[in-house]
Amino acid sequence: MKKGKILNRAMNDAICAMGHTDVLIVSDAGYNVPAEGVICVDLAITQDLPSVLEIVKLLTTDFIYERCIVAEEQKKYNPVFHQQLVEHLDRCEIETVPHTDIIGQWRDAAKVIIRTGGLEPWGNIVFTSGIDAPAYFAKEGVITPDYYESRASYEETE
Repeated sequence: MKKGKILNRAMNDAICAMGHTDVLIVSDAGYNVPAEGVICVDLAITQDLPSVLEIVKLLTTDFIYERCIVAEEQKKYNPVFHQQLVEHLDRCEIETVPHTDIIGQWRDAAKVIIRTGGLEPWGNIVFTSGIDAPAYFAKEGVITPDYYESRASYEETE
C-alpha cells in the first residue's frame, strides 16, 4: 500500500509525469479542458466536491512546484480564497496575471489539468514543476546560484 496521502491513481500518475518547468493546473469545475494533448485528472463529483483548495492542499503534499500563478481578478474579487492560498502556498510567491492568460496561454502550456468540483470564482491555480532544490544543492562542492538560494534553503512544513 502506498504511504503518501494521495490515493487516486490518475493523480499520482500525473504528478509522476511532471518534469522540471512542466505546467500543472488545478482548475475549477468550469475550466475548459482541451480534448487532446493534456493529461486530465477529473476529480469533480458535484458542486464544490472536491474543492480547489482541498486539492491544492493535497497536491502540495507530494508535488514540488517553483511557480504559482493565479488570475489578478482572484486577488480583487475573491480575496478570502486568495488569502487561503497565500497562507498555504509557502514555497514561492504567488504571481498574478490577467484571467485571460490563465484560460489562454497557460491552458495551452499545461501538461496536466486536475479538474475539481470547485465553484470558486477565478479559482484556477497554475503551477510549474520544480526540482528538489535542497537535495540538488546539498552535494559537496556544488555552489548554489543566487537565483536558486530561496528554493535551495526551503524547508518542508506539514
